Amino acid sequence: MHKAGFVNIFGKPNAGKSTLLNALIGEKLAIISPKVQTTRHRITGIVTAPDYQIVFSDTPGIIDPKYRLHEKMMGAVKSALEDADVALLILDVKDNLAENLELFDSLKLKVPVILVLNKSDLLMKEQLEAIQAQCEAWGKAAAVVTIAAVQKKGIRDLLDRIVALLPESEPFYPEDTLTDKSTRFFVGEMIREKIFALFEEEIPYHTTVIVSQFQEKQTLIKISAEIVVTRETQKAIILGEKGKSIRELGTLSRQEIEKFLGQKVFLELFVKVRNKWRDNDTYLKEYGY
Repeated sequence: MHKAGFVNIFGKPNAGKSTLLNALIGEKLAIISPKVQTTRHRITGIVTAPDYQIVFSDTPGIIDPKYRLHEKMMGAVKSALEDADVALLILDVKDNLAENLELFDSLKLKVPVILVLNKSDLLMKEQLEAIQAQCEAWGKAAAVVTIAAVQKKGIRDLLDRIVALLPESEPFYPEDTLTDKSTRFFVGEMIREKIFALFEEEIPYHTTVIVSQFQEKQTLIKISAEIVVTRETQKAIILGEKGKSIRELGTLSRQEIEKFLGQKVFLELFVKVRNKWRDNDTYLKEYGY
């Protein structure tokens, strides 16, 4: 008997959804940052074993939309709610439990649910058991599993629980498929991750990255990318004094991309100002949202 299904991950910003996706598939696909709202797209990661295939989706954190971009992000969450066979509802054990459960209630899920209590290494055993008991008393989860996604603790147990709930089905993807997103997409995401790491305040939230050129030469891959911001002042910050900041961004991004692609990369970065791109449907469409 072969099982296969779509398993979608939901939760508040920064609950650890992207870290969990990466731990489950054993590869770094989703970008990670301690800042909230890093994930803007629905990212798919596929795990294939002899008797099952799980198509995981990491979704943007659930927020109250303030821009068209946010509305598009919540659209990705909505579509993931509709096609899940199993839902993973992840929460940070140090976060407000009642608030998280209320949020999960509002999703009105009609599929089996696994409550995933993340960052369990940050609490004492008694505290953790108390939270677990409250989650079991909530009564809507097929299973409550405690994990520490960064340390990959509890991941095997979680996989077993997921497989138990999957429907019988043939696989959806060839066995060597890891994701449905293109290499270009991941290259853009890696540059965006470094922007989150290097720049303060609002810069990362006003920025998107478009990979305009991806050419495989004999000895290396030539990549050009445009960093789109909303104001000239942001462009100046990303460039930095005498181009210092953009050089650092380029170096860190290139190292990450080379690790991902397993070969040498020549990376060129350009900064473009597009006023209010986050509220402009034409730009959002052009940028893949």
